[in-house]
Amino acid sequence: MSRIPVLAAALAATMASSLALAQASSPSRAEVKAETRAANKSGQLTPAGEGPTTKAPGKASTTTRAERKAATLEARKQHELAPAGSTQAADVADAKKKSTKTRAERKAETAEARKKGELVPAGEGSPKN
Repeated sequence: MSRIPVLAAALAATMASSLALAQASSPSRAEVKAETRAANKSGQLTPAGEGPTTKAPGKASTTTRAERKAATLEARKQHELAPAGSTQAADVADAKKKSTKTRAERKAETAEARKKGELVPAGEGSPKN
């Protein structure tokens, strides 16, 4: 039974020495402030509230804006532009299906879902869990 106090004392001594070494190797407050000022001047600090950002390399276009607009107008005249919005085959098939419910049934279901809080808030895209 006398082993436990000896082990506890050895553990405490080990922890104290490692803590002392960690404090001795850490920079002083003045050093940290100087590093922060230097990083701020060089633009390396992330603005408050923002996550890490990476600057994408800029791609210079090989065509002018006027050339792109002319190409788009020509593609429109030739009916080569894809229609705006979803063009997936499943979406087109869903749009062609006839509803099996009346308008009154849909309105009643929506009112019930609103009471239960099951509607998806505008702009959020998924129901609340």
